[in-house]
Amino acid sequence: MKFLVVDDEKDVELLFQQKLRKEIRNGSIELKFAFSGNEALEIMEKSESKEVMYIFSDINMPGMTGLELLDKLKAKFPQIPVSMISAYGDAENYEKAIELGAKEFFVKPINFENLKVELNKIIEEKEPKQE
Repeated sequence: MKFLVVDDEKDVELLFQQKLRKEIRNGSIELKFAFSGNEALEIMEKSESKEVMYIFSDINMPGMTGLELLDKLKAKFPQIPVSMISAYGDAENYEKAIELGAKEFFVKPINFENLKVELNKIIEEKEPKQE
């Protein structure tokens, strides 16, 4: 299952790879990274949109903000859940993100145990049910 992480800070890629290495190694998830809102839209507009099952996006990015990206993603890919990540846990960003359709809202530093719970929920929802 492919997850797209959108953050202008390049060290986030290494952080996610370290914290989720077990899940990456056992093949339950694959991570793809975009370092701007525009790059994320380009990835999604290619055939990869059929492969990406979940998107995590930072809110505070130069150029297109995470909230602007969320709005565009929900318009073009309403079936794909998007969770927001912010260093600022303010009520205004939270309310705007939820209003625009965010599934979850994570505050930096990210609690990766909570994030893994969310990932596992998505994986279980997307896997075909065994009869």
